[in-house]
Amino acid sequence: MKDVLEEIVAWKREEVVRLKEVMPQKTLQVRVEELLQEGSQVPSMRQALMQSSSGIIAEFKRKSPSKGWIKQDGDAAKIPLSYQQHGAAALSILTDEHFFGGSDRYVVSARKSGVTLPVLYKNFIIDEYQVFQARLCGASAVLLIAADLQKHECKHLIEVAHDIGMEVLLEMHGEEELEYVELEPDMCGINNRNLGTFVTDVANSFRLSDCLPRDVCKVSESGISSPETVNRLRAAGFNGFLIGENFMKAADPGGSLGEFISSLL
Repeated sequence: MKDVLEEIVAWKREEVVRLKEVMPQKTLQVRVEELLQEGSQVPSMRQALMQSSSGIIAEFKRKSPSKGWIKQDGDAAKIPLSYQQHGAAALSILTDEHFFGGSDRYVVSARKSGVTLPVLYKNFIIDEYQVFQARLCGASAVLLIAADLQKHECKHLIEVAHDIGMEVLLEMHGEEELEYVELEPDMCGINNRNLGTFVTDVANSFRLSDCLPRDVCKVSESGISSPETVNRLRAAGFNGFLIGENFMKAADPGGSLGEFISSLL
């Protein structure tokens, strides 16, 4: 079986080169600096998760490499706002276009629709250019994936994010990646999906929970489909629960989220 993560990262490296040709990094950084000078701020995702009674990070996800289209007509001007109205603690918006049918425009659309919750910029970030993109479109935090970054690369990207007022959710999958925690990201995520094979097992979060420092903001990602699982994960020390497909495949994603939250302890 081919390694899906390797394929995605190879594509992403080529994509970043093309993006820099359209808008040079210096131009992008100037636009971000202008935002900061204007006093533009984004809400803290870590704080929202630590203070939330549900901890649900509702994801706007139209497509995946393993499932194909989940909701091809999903509207970023409607669904994220509906998530907010139905009690989400934070949002995650896929911005990778080639594999996930996403776009930076979806973060912009969500903000213009009235979304004020923290927004996670969900992509495969391998270059600081993408961190500046995330800040420009209105995201609060970026996802960094330990499996596709060397430790020194991850450290640099965390510093870049913090310098422009953003937070970092650092995603890990196995014990061999736990050393990245010493880089002190704002949130530590355990991905229940193997990004090489896309096989999902929530037991991964339970297995690795005790390996994380007790005082960090812990996020369980992928494969969560029942309130009972969230309750068990919370008891195991998790503060955030990233759920996308379970809601997006429903006719009314926001309504599905609301019913889910009402079933939590």
